[in-house]
Amino acid sequence: MALPVAFFALFFAYPVVAIVGRGLKTDGDWQFGRIGEVLSRPDILDVLWFTTWQALASTALTLVIALPGAYVFARFDFPGKQLLRAVVTVPFVLPTVVVGTAFLALLGRGGFLDELWGVRLDTTVWAILLAHIFFNYAVVVRTVGGLWSQLDPRQEEAARVLGAGRLAAWRRVTLPALAPAVAAAALMVFLFTFTSFGVVQILGGPAYSTLEVEIYRQTAQLLDLPTAAVLTLVQFAAVGGILAVHAWTVRRRETALKLVDPAQTSRRPRGAGQWALFGGVLLTVALLIVLPLGVLVERSLDTSGGYGFGFYRALQSAEASGSTFLVPPLEAIWNSLQYALVATLIALVIGGLAAAALTRRAGPLVRGFDALLMLPLGVSAVTVGFGFLITLDEPPLDLRTSWILVPLAQALVGVPFVVRTMLPVLRAVDDRLREAAAVLGASPLRAWREVDLPLVRRAVLVAAGFAFAVSLGEFGATVFIARPDNPTLPVAVARLLGRSGELNYGQAMALSTILMLVCAVSLLLLERIRTDRSGEF
Repeated sequence: MALPVAFFALFFAYPVVAIVGRGLKTDGDWQFGRIGEVLSRPDILDVLWFTTWQALASTALTLVIALPGAYVFARFDFPGKQLLRAVVTVPFVLPTVVVGTAFLALLGRGGFLDELWGVRLDTTVWAILLAHIFFNYAVVVRTVGGLWSQLDPRQEEAARVLGAGRLAAWRRVTLPALAPAVAAAALMVFLFTFTSFGVVQILGGPAYSTLEVEIYRQTAQLLDLPTAAVLTLVQFAAVGGILAVHAWTVRRRETALKLVDPAQTSRRPRGAGQWALFGGVLLTVALLIVLPLGVLVERSLDTSGGYGFGFYRALQSAEASGSTFLVPPLEAIWNSLQYALVATLIALVIGGLAAAALTRRAGPLVRGFDALLMLPLGVSAVTVGFGFLITLDEPPLDLRTSWILVPLAQALVGVPFVVRTMLPVLRAVDDRLREAAAVLGASPLRAWREVDLPLVRRAVLVAAGFAFAVSLGEFGATVFIARPDNPTLPVAVARLLGRSGELNYGQAMALSTILMLVCAVSLLLLERIRTDRSGEF
């Protein structure tokens, strides 16, 4: 645990505490009265209210739309199932900036619906809710569907033999068993929508602002650090509570159920009702997920002179984007790949050590450390990024001009995915195998290399894939620390969207399409090597 604790203390806790302290301290004294002053402001209360109700609405709508999909993936066997699972997971690993861009192409001015029916939904709450459902659909499908596929269907069949109807048997047998997974998925969706940044910034316009967007505005545009510090504390408290409840639901799910091999529970759809459900899920995936991604690709090819690769060719020239970049936007692709590879390596080392420590010890301290590892998913990435700038500026950690700053910020987001992917597999390794190796004279390092590593190799590859994909798309922190001559893909997309003109818009669509394709390829490779479906993600 020593290295993970040191990593999080130095690159997460220290920057966050420093930025909050700078906002709430005057002449070395804490000014806690500012908390009441900020939270009593009408504009801040509006932000808190919108952040909460849109997260609740997004969570409820996502559950209603995605639970049928979770059932289809859990209980039905059909051709192309792996491919479809990868397709529905692509939005989850896409940068929120790209998600916003895709829905802007679908719902915004001059978008697909605007040209087809004259309908515009950008700068409305409906665009935000739809984008959140698109982004979080896979969370419900993978979390709930993963458990549903391992529930023994004979228990529900026994209830029906004893006289219960189909609905009553599902409500009394299956639903209680699924409740922890549904609660865990709902909490994760609420967490991601409560802290939403890129989607709201692009689709919400000036009328809508979540806590994360307001923290960015107060920090980067208004330089009002006291208000940003108070909002960071509010978000931190809310995220801490969500993660505490989430940890409880995960432990309950791990200990309360007897599971079976998913291969025993899936079969081809039977009867008109099951085929109708299967068709409805396919239609939902086509309209909710495939259509926005397809429109994104179409807009990247739609130039004023007809369809072509003009926007992609323009990415090779810095002059084509005016003063937006110091280098050709195409270099953002190479920058992002390099940063993501380094971030993945860091996340594997830190996350792998943390997961190994969590499997060997138990108790409140370790459970608290487990929850700590999830905090970067919910705590303001804007605060972390700005904190990097004001804390890592003195020897021996003067990193403001170093390229390593971006991978460090990205690794903070990748570590939770590594831990949640590797932990179930590591817990499944029989301790007696390690003990036998030790009795035969193997050192702890050799026992890990020859016992644990062969058993968890696939999980390591899956964890690396997830860490690479989420690192590639990290935006909240890197928007502060990515240098103008070394932009990342999400930062480049945001800058292009922030400037007017067809060429800038088209280049943003082209870069978003490239990033989407890289994420899609990563997910397809993961589905080919993944064997365990019970992990958190």
